[in-house]
Amino acid sequence: MVEFKFIEYGTDFGTRDMGQKLREILLPLINGNDKVVLDFTGVNVVSNSFADECIAKLLLEMPLDELKRRTTFRGLNPLAERSVLVALQRRYKVLSDN
Repeated sequence: MVEFKFIEYGTDFGTRDMGQKLREILLPLINGNDKVVLDFTGVNVVSNSFADECIAKLLLEMPLDELKRRTTFRGLNPLAERSVLVALQRRYKVLSDN
């Protein structure tokens, strides 16, 4: 199991640019390991757009079941957790409707 610590990249994540940058780091980690812990401990802000770009767009690379099997979350505050859940739900719905 590998840990990806978001705190190493900042405490406030609001932009799609940062989301894309971190997704490009995350994807090889996820593909190369059985399980990756997405550790948000110490992170204050996760916007919906960042969550979509960084986390939810992983659904373009793998099905939801595989993403759930290969990742787990740690340290999300309630607002950040909501942003991630909303982004995943919206992205999943868009992909399911196609």
